[in-house]
Amino acid sequence: MSVIDNTILFVKNKLQNAEAGHDWFHIDRVYRNSLLIANEEECDLEVVKLAALLHDIADSKFNDGDETIGPKTAKTFLEKENISQETINHVVAIIENISFKGGNFEKKFTSKELEIVQDADRLDAIGAIGIARTFNYGGFKNRQLYNPDIAPQLKMTKEEYKNSEAPTINHFYEKLLLLKDKMNTEMGKKIAQQRHRFMEVFLSQFYAEWDGEK
Repeated sequence: MSVIDNTILFVKNKLQNAEAGHDWFHIDRVYRNSLLIANEEECDLEVVKLAALLHDIADSKFNDGDETIGPKTAKTFLEKENISQETINHVVAIIENISFKGGNFEKKFTSKELEIVQDADRLDAIGAIGIARTFNYGGFKNRQLYNPDIAPQLKMTKEEYKNSEAPTINHFYEKLLLLKDKMNTEMGKKIAQQRHRFMEVFLSQFYAEWDGEK
């Protein structure tokens, strides 16, 4: 089997009991989004594929906030697959720098491949899928749907963002609605525009129903 086939099997097995918003199907969507965007960019396609498949192999949210487990797990796997050290280093750097982290995380690494996979990952956080994932995670953490008395916090530190227990609706303002303007690629920006509008329509309907207006 190819390295990509082996990686898919590894990720499927590793994430078989993962929370639904961060499971194999999330990985598969990000993988396909990455390929779609990569078609419009000059890039190392192997790096894009491997990074997309391994970007959430051990999300820190489900590992007591430890941000080192994911990169280490990916590195160990790729070394066993006899991938070149240059490719391994690139994939690991993407995994270390892909996350939103409250929007105030300073990237220590940049590459076209990171931009592609980051856009693909962010696209899966918005639109219809993004809404579904957001409420699924909110339910997983037993958070309120909405509380009018708790305002969104737009200037959280990385640690405050990581430890937030705010209602799920707040997450739209603290992350999801911000992503449209943080896309890197032209294809990513184009897709994000439509998904962003869908979220705005959803929120308008949500508040109307909450207030008994519709």
